[in-house]
Amino acid sequence: MPRYIKVASAAPSPHSARYSHAVEANGFLFITGQLPVDPADPDAPLPSTIRAQADVVFRNLILIAEASGYSLSDTVFARIYLSHFDEDYEGFNQVYHWHFDDDARMPGRTTVGVATLGRNARVEIDLTLARRG
Repeated sequence: MPRYIKVASAAPSPHSARYSHAVEANGFLFITGQLPVDPADPDAPLPSTIRAQADVVFRNLILIAEASGYSLSDTVFARIYLSHFDEDYEGFNQVYHWHFDDDARMPGRTTVGVATLGRNARVEIDLTLARRG
């Protein structure tokens, strides 16, 4: 039976689309794509650099994973969307590899260049995590 998770401290802006922050099913947690939006001030301007935006996205992902009973280290697959792919790929990877630094447990990954993201963000990430054991 799926568990639909909404994390109060990660609530989207009131004018956002409706969604669960994550859905758990059969030992997997699927975290909805996260933008670099500060949940404490969702209407604030987004950070201007890819590194700063990626930091905010990872804070949101960690918040949702931990509130769901998982850890970022449980990630088995990451899907990354970059709206300025050529310009931001290297800078994004610096932040990504800080969070996923164990070469023996590197999640699968797809990185896609897209024309635009919500709020004109430079990055959006969704994750699939697996329950250990």
